[in-house]
Amino acid sequence: MTKIITIPDLKKLIAKHGMQAFYRDLLRYLKEDFTRWDEFHKIPRIAAHVPNGIIELMPIWDDRYYSYKYVNGHPRNTASGHLTVVATGCLTDIATGYPLLLSEMTVLTGIRTAATTALASDLLARRDVTTMTVIGTGAQSEFLVLAHRVIRPIDTIRYFDLDPEAMHRFRKNMQDSGLHLIECRCAEEAVSGGGIITTATAAPGHQEVVKDAWVKPGVHINGIGGDSPGKTELALATLKRAKIFIEFMPQTQLEGEIQQLTPQERSEHVRGELWELVTNQKKGRESNDDITLYDSVGFALEDYSVLRLVRDLSQHYDIGTDLPIIPELSDPKDLISLLAGHHLS
Repeated sequence: MTKIITIPDLKKLIAKHGMQAFYRDLLRYLKEDFTRWDEFHKIPRIAAHVPNGIIELMPIWDDRYYSYKYVNGHPRNTASGHLTVVATGCLTDIATGYPLLLSEMTVLTGIRTAATTALASDLLARRDVTTMTVIGTGAQSEFLVLAHRVIRPIDTIRYFDLDPEAMHRFRKNMQDSGLHLIECRCAEEAVSGGGIITTATAAPGHQEVVKDAWVKPGVHINGIGGDSPGKTELALATLKRAKIFIEFMPQTQLEGEIQQLTPQERSEHVRGELWELVTNQKKGRESNDDITLYDSVGFALEDYSVLRLVRDLSQHYDIGTDLPIIPELSDPKDLISLLAGHHLS
């Protein structure tokens, strides 16, 4: 049997476990899996550029599980009432090739992106940070704030979006969080005073969502929105001032902020990959004046971790539906017997 996790199942699971507990456990699973980096077979995601968007397959595997996520990005979808990003995921048994879990991944992608970003912030941001800036209050924004509250005593959120409705929705969703919410008139105002600056916009092309002149010593930046070739959010000058950490060089050099750098500049400014921070093989912040940057594009290991957690919790709480989507036969070579009694001509 294969466990199926639907949106109602995920809502029930998180209600049972608690959102903050889910984030804490996911951070633990991420650390465990990033620590085992060399045990995974890794490739950049497979991208199909299609009219109005992109469709991607993100696989990764070790000696126990093979996981993959199907995900799209269609920026014009909201005009027709559709989500910009939807995703499904699968966790498969390496020994047999049988799928163990089929899950929704649209919400889980938001959660795992936020948790991985918070992991990077925990390893790179100053310990005394209490104010977080969010540029871009789209679907990812609330998840990012909730995840960061697990790793820092965040009490103030400064936020800005070009879309007033997006800012209104963000405030409505976060109004009972106990956070001091400061709606800003522009990105520069939002950046002022933020110890952790997170950009998560849908801005197309090479943009400077945060101008270099606004970036003060000591800040940590999470660049989340630049996640495809030709799409960036940060100034080139900021990249050259920052200690940059990434997920997976073969993928990030094509899709991340560092696509703006020459190969020589990458070797100079990219200090390492996230797994090297997790395992203490590379140093992150070395002084309170360092500018640190986590250049995130999203990587398949993060999907592996969240699928692994969801499977474990679904078994613990007995949530989800076991469905016979794989044939069960007394004679595994007699596949046609499944259609016995039907006219086969």
